Amino acid sequence: TNDVYARLERHKKWYENYSSKFAPWDLLWFTKKENRSEAVILELKLKYLSKARLKSFISKYSSHIEGRDE
Repeated sequence: TNDVYARLERHKKWYENYSSKFAPWDLLWFTKKENRSEAVILELKLKYLSKARLKSFISKYSSHIEGRDE
């Protein structure tokens, strides 16, 4: 997506059929990629991590959320 916050709002308001069943959503981390193909590759890698490895990834990078001042 070009606007991660708008996309998150779409998920929160249940406009996305598939993901709405997993609500509520919280943004823990995001990054920007040079192009769509790089973004898709990263997305696939993250989707197929085990729960333990995904939790480790989130723990490691959640303090470095890009674009947020929290």
